[in-house]
Amino acid sequence: MTIRTRFAPSPTGYLHIGGARTALFSWLYARKHGGAFVLRIEDTDLERSTIDSVNAILEGMTWLGLEYDEGPFYQTQRFDRYHAAIQALIAQGHAYRCYCTKEELDTLRTAQMARKEKPRYNGLCRQRQAPRDGVQPVVRFRNPDEGEVVIDDLVRGRVVVKNRELDDLVIARADGSPTYNLSVVVDDLDMKITHVIRGDDHLNNTPRQINILRALGAEPPHYAHVPMILGADGTRLSKRHGAVSVIQYRDEGYLPEALLNYLVRLGWSHGDQEIFSVDEMVALFDIDAINHSAATFNADKLLWLNHQYIMSSDPVHVAHHLRWHLGRSGIDPTAGPDPVDVVKAQRERCKTLLEIARNSSYFYQDFAAYDDKAAQKNLTPASLDVFAALQDALGSLHRWDRETIHQQVAATAELLGVKLGSVAQPLRVAVTGSTVSPPIDVTLELLGRDKTLARITRAIDYIRKKTGQL
Repeated sequence: MTIRTRFAPSPTGYLHIGGARTALFSWLYARKHGGAFVLRIEDTDLERSTIDSVNAILEGMTWLGLEYDEGPFYQTQRFDRYHAAIQALIAQGHAYRCYCTKEELDTLRTAQMARKEKPRYNGLCRQRQAPRDGVQPVVRFRNPDEGEVVIDDLVRGRVVVKNRELDDLVIARADGSPTYNLSVVVDDLDMKITHVIRGDDHLNNTPRQINILRALGAEPPHYAHVPMILGADGTRLSKRHGAVSVIQYRDEGYLPEALLNYLVRLGWSHGDQEIFSVDEMVALFDIDAINHSAATFNADKLLWLNHQYIMSSDPVHVAHHLRWHLGRSGIDPTAGPDPVDVVKAQRERCKTLLEIARNSSYFYQDFAAYDDKAAQKNLTPASLDVFAALQDALGSLHRWDRETIHQQVAATAELLGVKLGSVAQPLRVAVTGSTVSPPIDVTLELLGRDKTLARITRAIDYIRKKTGQL
């Protein structure tokens, strides 16, 4: 059997963490078994579905690297197929038109609840033959009265549901549009999906979908219902826990591999291993190892993991993503050092790509102003001799590399009879605008001779102007 999995988001919002994890699990299972991963956009909710949401989902999938083998398929382009399936179910006696009004259904529900019964449709229209004037009917699936549905869930184990607990659900609305449970079943059938991996909030739909599949003459796929993701307070993950879109994690400077690694560990484990390459995820992932209990989202752990990836990943790869952040911040990545070298210089001290971009802007463009505290302490009249000596020492260099720069800065400190820090720190403020940067020799090497000397001159002018010497 060729394994075929699918990810089927509804385009009513962004691609969130829970959806991304479902997509990842489905993608990994297909890749591990040499199968196919299908992307399907379930856009039948015409009021809430938007093209912006579709684009956000596709953008998130692309950024994560979860490439799909088939699709994206859109349910709104398959209405003819759904209508044909509905008509076939009616013709075979597996579905019927229901003419009950909303008011009648509300009355039925109220009476059932008053008797402490489970609210459900009572099958009133099962035997109705003639239409009802003034009422546009819905179509209901005729659920079997006897027997049971057995779900051998790959995560939860065997789940048994008595058919008498299920009522006749609506599979076509009064306007003829198909409902979720009908369209999903037809899609999974037509797309030959073998394994449905999804959140356990869908478990209640599964016995209904299995019955519809069997009424259509098909065997159901294997199901794996994954426990939900919780926030730190034990409630379902939501925006208040920081559960933002996948794309926002990109915007905040996370590497896609770090987010994938974090997501795969939300409910799955392989011994005590914490960090997995994508290839390792594919090789080691198995549905059998998915935890039965809900996972808890920890933003601090994700940030830690992202830092590990920034430090250990190929700097060329990290720089590829950094260039995007530099450009988004209005910085021209070609107007300064190679971003690969910036990554090497900053990766130990920065936990996100956005932090690297913000902390490295001075390499590419002049800073607007000095940090007040840094300037008050380091850009003083006493620093004028330091800067004058540095201008001579650095301006005379024929080689501009960190070793030579370090020797000259150290020699300047010795010449002036001061500690190295008394030269390096004012120099750092002069060229970066603050007291925070990589080691001063690395900073100057990346900055380049011309920018370094120009900013030393700028610092001298700043001090003279401040003290009335200009």
